[in-house]
Amino acid sequence: MMTQMKSARDGIITREMTAVAISEQVTPEFIRERVANGTIAIPANIHHTHLQPVGVGRDLRCKINANLGNSPLSSGIENEIDKLETAIRYGADAVMDLSTGDHIDKIRTAMIEASSAPLGTVPIYEILEKVESIEKISPALILDIIEKQASQGVDFMTIHCGFKREMIPMTERRLTGIVSRGGAIIAQWMRSLGKENPFYTLYDDILEIAARYDVTLSLGDGLRPGSLADASDDAQFAELSVLGELTERAWEQDVQIMVEGPGHIPFHEITENVSRQMETCKGAPFYVLGPIVTDIAAGYDHIASAIGGTMAATAGAAMLCYVTPKEHLSLPDLEDVRAGVIAHKIAAHAADVATGKPGARDVDDQMSRARVSFDWEKQFELALDSDRARDYRGIDKEKTASCDEDYCTMCGPKFCAMKIFKDQKPVS
Repeated sequence: MMTQMKSARDGIITREMTAVAISEQVTPEFIRERVANGTIAIPANIHHTHLQPVGVGRDLRCKINANLGNSPLSSGIENEIDKLETAIRYGADAVMDLSTGDHIDKIRTAMIEASSAPLGTVPIYEILEKVESIEKISPALILDIIEKQASQGVDFMTIHCGFKREMIPMTERRLTGIVSRGGAIIAQWMRSLGKENPFYTLYDDILEIAARYDVTLSLGDGLRPGSLADASDDAQFAELSVLGELTERAWEQDVQIMVEGPGHIPFHEITENVSRQMETCKGAPFYVLGPIVTDIAAGYDHIASAIGGTMAATAGAAMLCYVTPKEHLSLPDLEDVRAGVIAHKIAAHAADVATGKPGARDVDDQMSRARVSFDWEKQFELALDSDRARDYRGIDKEKTASCDEDYCTMCGPKFCAMKIFKDQKPVS
């Protein structure tokens, strides 16, 4: 099948590669070379026809993913579409539908139709919803659901294929055990049936489906640490080793890969974790959840995650999965989605500036010029959350000509440093 990777290896620059090149301020050949060697992925299902292509790779701007979806206790189709629109409005580069409640299929279909951003899923959630118990999950059902989602237009899928049966004893020594939903489900299946992880044994079949629809596989970290105490342990790195092998097997079939990563990680271990992933997985794009750098930030985990995300992205992570203020506590609402996206956009942008991505600092310099000239409208335009900036400034966004004062209420006209400096006469 003619996947993005197959095209790149055949010397073909696709429409998607050109679009990514324009967005990233690099040449199309730059993109083609890295798609060919697997260090850039462009999640773009052949059936997601209204997609705006996004490139994910350490040589590009760091991207942000927003996890959405309902639960058995909360939300519905309209709520999830509102969240999707909010996430994209405030800068999410990709979204995932992690629905686990009623109407999973309808919600996913509606989200694909509404999303111009790449959309991902975790198929094990719908698979489990189809059976009475975890033990009833069959290989045939796994492949049926993956193919159905691929045919609907899902751009990337989290597949927990690196967690092998031999690793279960490693998790029993942990403080928080298995915190990945997919990982916990698969562990229960393996324990009950005494068999190997079906996503691992079915991997070649999954690759065939992915190649047919050009679905990017996001190799899931079912053994990611859920606490600082479990970070960088033997279970986490045993799974990573298998993911490295599976990355190369996917590339042999021209299937694009991203590799998912931790999790809860102490700040000083983040760089080592990213470096180890890049070496083990031969530079495949690293897609990290946080990392969350402390376990005590309940209600503020989006901040703890953004702190870790900045370090991870500076070290080479390609995409940050946002965390909202309600992580570990409740299903996020619209305001939580907004807060999570903005916090991680700040983290990713800070890393882009630090790593010298093309044009990354241009907007910061423009903002500084707008501030020193008291150009409030330009400041609102450049802000990551222009709506919040207007609100705090006390401006009605429907009346854009609003405020021309050359000071703000933090200092007032008498103590404004910029105003004082500008009013000084130059030394002759």
